[in-house]
This record gives sequence, structure tokens and C-alpha cells, in this order.
Amino acid sequence: MTCVLVVDDDSDIRGLVRELLERAGHDVLDAPDGNEGLRLFYARQPDLVILDVSMPGLEGWDVLERMRELSDVPVVMLTARAEELDKVRGLRAGADDYITKPFGRQELLARVDAALRRTPSGGEPQDTYADGFVSIDFPQRAVQAGGQPVALTPLEFRLLAAFVRNPNQVLSHEQLLELAWGSAGAAERDQVKLYVGYLRRKLGGPEGAESPIETMRGFGYRYRPVA
Repeated sequence: MTCVLVVDDDSDIRGLVRELLERAGHDVLDAPDGNEGLRLFYARQPDLVILDVSMPGLEGWDVLERMRELSDVPVVMLTARAEELDKVRGLRAGADDYITKPFGRQELLARVDAALRRTPSGGEPQDTYADGFVSIDFPQRAVQAGGQPVALTPLEFRLLAAFVRNPNQVLSHEQLLELAWGSAGAAERDQVKLYVGYLRRKLGGPEGAESPIETMRGFGYRYRPVA
């Protein structure tokens, strides 16, 4: 049984989410503020976190930052803020998804299921990867490009993993959504373009060469390992 931690200062929202998740077969922990949420997170190590942004005291952004220092557990932000900049801020900070209140019950469950599918259950298919430019230690989530460490968010890491595990293969937007987001319906196609851009900028490219991530117009993207 998967364990989901719900952190929200609204008791009605916590009660509703708990009821929905328990009916779906999940074990649920809940916390009314960020400090209690972090205490339960450290003590119980849940499989997924549903985290409200606007809370008294420790805001959701701060809670997310502390969680990301130790874990890449899936985090779904739950908030009344619908502005695009807030969504981008949450995703770039390491959140896996973003649900705006009021939300549909089926939407919540679908996004939770998609986030959980992205969590490896049987270990990584390989422990390490290396070509002439990029090297990856999968268990440690450590990436180097050109011999320099690169700090990636969990979503960026999954996107890079999708590329290096499918070298020289053209991956469509839908395939990348499945591989990195967990479902073709978990995000918009524009988010693929946005995050490929983030990943390219962080990795850079070999001296005098373009990024190993190529755009195949009309088809998607391809990773060309550097010899």
C-alpha cells in the first residue's frame, strides 16, 4: 500500500483528499502546516506528497525546498493560485505536478496515479551511464556534463534519463510525457519544450559543438551520445 502525505492548512481540503485517497486504497498521513508536514515526511518517508502552497508560517515553497534536499519523492502542489508564473515556479523548484483549487475528484486521483507511476519500483535499469560528455550515477541522482556537476530537478533528471536510455531514437512529445511525467495526459506538450530547454541550458554542449539533445522538427527530440 502506498503512503501519501497531505499538507494543507484547510481541514476541509485535508478531509476530502484523505477520503478520496483512502477509498482509492492509499494509506494517508495529513498535516495542518509545513512544520508538521516536514516532521511526518522525515519520520514516515511517504511515497508521494500533496502540498499546499499558501500556509501560515512555513509556506509550501519552503517545505518543497527542504524535501528536495533529501528526496526526489513525487510532490504534487495543491493551491488556489492559477497564474502561470506560480506553476512554473513550482515545477522549476522540483514539484512534479500542480493542481489548482477547486479541483475535480477524478482529476486529483488521476494525477496522483500518474505521479506514483513515475516512481521506480524495482530499481533503476542501470546504475550508471557515460558517454563522451554526459555521465550519470542513477542511484545517487548525480549528473556531470563535460566533467562538471550539473544540478537537475527530479523532473529534469527523469527527462535526461529518458534520453540516455533511448540513444539515437527520436522521441515524440507524447513519448517523453509518458517517460518523464508518467502519462501523456499528465502535462501539456508545451511543458516538454520548456523542460528540454531547461535541460539543454544546464548541460551545455561539448566544446565547439551543439547540445547532444537535437530537435527533430515535426517529430520530437533525439539524444546523440557524444563519442
